[in-house]
Amino acid sequence: MKSPRERIIATTFNLFAKQGYNSTGINQIISESEVAKASFYLHFKSKEDLCVEFLNVRHEYWFHELHTFSAQSENLYSKIMNAFDFLIYMNKKENFRGCSFLNILSEIPADNIKILNVIQSHKADLRNYFLELLKDDDLSDHIYMLFESSIIESQLYKSNELIEKSKKIVTQLIP
Repeated sequence: MKSPRERIIATTFNLFAKQGYNSTGINQIISESEVAKASFYLHFKSKEDLCVEFLNVRHEYWFHELHTFSAQSENLYSKIMNAFDFLIYMNKKENFRGCSFLNILSEIPADNIKILNVIQSHKADLRNYFLELLKDDDLSDHIYMLFESSIIESQLYKSNELIEKSKKIVTQLIP
């Protein structure tokens, strides 16, 4: 059985994905997590703190899945292709939910530095993922931008078509 904290995080994931950050209230999270209000506040001081924790958990999960998915890659080229295939896998698994980080970014005020820092850190880690693979700033940024736009466009159109097109472009970019 999951701990109250785990139930809160799992419920938060589902509600943020279904309703968005702003439309999800603490009382609904408490009710659907089946935890006491005191238990919620024992773990999280505010909805903002819960969001930060949710994003941190999501970050760990997402990168674990990416690394697991690309572990069978034999070379650099297949590792990059597998990263894009990973997006297709996640779209199927999560029904084109898109990027949790960008979804929340679109809902928070510009001055919410606490959440913004977590989102920026996630994107910096993804950018560094490609840089570590490619060892070329311009090329890795180009691939990163194709990757990011593939996430957004696939969510918008509920289609993997532009991920496949991005893969074709990548084949022309990697020497």
